[in-house]
Amino acid sequence: MDSESNDQFKDGCGVMGIIGHPEASKMAYLGLHALQHRGQESSGIVSSDGTNFYREVAMGLVADIFTQDKLDKLHGNIAIGHNRYSTTGSSHIKNCQPILVDYALGPLAIAHNGNFVNDSILRDQLEAYGSIFHSTMDTEVMVHLIAKHNHGQLLDRIIGALHIIKGAYSIVVMDEKNLFAVRDPAGFRPLLLGKIGDAYVVASETCAFDLIEAKLVREIEPGELIHITDKGEIKSYHPFPKAKISSCVFEFVYFARPDSYIFGHHVSEIRRKLGRELARTTHVDADIVIPIPDSGMQAALGYSEESGIPFDLGLTRNHYTGRTFIEPEQSIRHFGVKLKLNPIRSVIAGKRVIVIDDSIVRGTTSRKIIKMIREAGAKEVHMRISSPPTSYPCYYGIDTPSRKELIAATHSIEEITKYITADSLQYLSIENMLNVFGENSKNFCSACFSGNYPIEFCSDTKTRQMRLFE
Repeated sequence: MDSESNDQFKDGCGVMGIIGHPEASKMAYLGLHALQHRGQESSGIVSSDGTNFYREVAMGLVADIFTQDKLDKLHGNIAIGHNRYSTTGSSHIKNCQPILVDYALGPLAIAHNGNFVNDSILRDQLEAYGSIFHSTMDTEVMVHLIAKHNHGQLLDRIIGALHIIKGAYSIVVMDEKNLFAVRDPAGFRPLLLGKIGDAYVVASETCAFDLIEAKLVREIEPGELIHITDKGEIKSYHPFPKAKISSCVFEFVYFARPDSYIFGHHVSEIRRKLGRELARTTHVDADIVIPIPDSGMQAALGYSEESGIPFDLGLTRNHYTGRTFIEPEQSIRHFGVKLKLNPIRSVIAGKRVIVIDDSIVRGTTSRKIIKMIREAGAKEVHMRISSPPTSYPCYYGIDTPSRKELIAATHSIEEITKYITADSLQYLSIENMLNVFGENSKNFCSACFSGNYPIEFCSDTKTRQMRLFE
């Protein structure tokens, strides 16, 4: 992905939950470790032993936060966890999840992946009713809605709150003895159910199950809420009006790990198909196909297989750069990109090179990478992108730049080609991208490419006039 590689598209987090396991917090820790790619800003775990709650959250990476000593203090057989990349709310310790609160029925904890599109309106109304917010996260809106609902037990309150909320969400909620997991009716974000022994697990991706050796049971359906007790009882509810399925296609293009299974498909298989489709529709004569690691890898393999042009690793990636580094004076130009990627001259020199990446955001990184490839001796550099031009921001759980910052929104393909200094540039079309899903092609949101947003934004008078707590 272009944009100082992964820093400009920020997915709305990864969630994990487990119930009925004697080492629940340690299983949650391992699951979060597998889901680290979904958020590197902060991480947290809340657990319960049936009487008390325990919470550990901090800024940073999972492995740096959860020492053995901290995990040993997270007692109990039920836990939920969260990795965060901010979509709503600033990067600050107060915005770490899971959120843990006490309300009328006792303690509860919640973790959320997605984005509520009517967050600001609901926050204004809740504050008018006297609510006091401790964070700037949209997740806290749901906590207040649950607390304000005075009908029924926690299950009823979750359903009541989500009838008011609009947007994208995969959410896990726990009290002392129960775990709840729910997806929005459009199914924007993934959430899956697994089992390890007698314990049940929910997670954003199946790669979390693989690490803890849990077996996939099934995907939690769009609009489904499941309730699991500490006795292993599980119930499923479909309390929301049906909606058109609009799962995020960008999960396959970039976000999800290639070894995961989500939305009914294996991620690696779809990326390979995207590469094959790209080769069929954007052919160019060349000597070698190379990926921009790591997200361009499967698409480049598919492109090579379909085109017959040999695949090779022309760029090597340093996986140990960390989140920050000290940048010298401008004596070393493009230091940031060079820190992460370096060309392999013996592979590139004298070749006509096809470079495969999953997307271009601002174009600045693509420009620097192409410069490096040319300096390594490439005769020609042709860039191919395994998705359509990213022309619109996402409002459903991805922190994208504004439209004016997206190069495809303000420049033609010819202008982008010139800016990144490629010999040619071509993207996959929206139609060809969706074709790889076969009969499920209509079940995906591609708003970041098309501008066709499946859920309206809630600045409407009807929402503002709605009485929340009748």
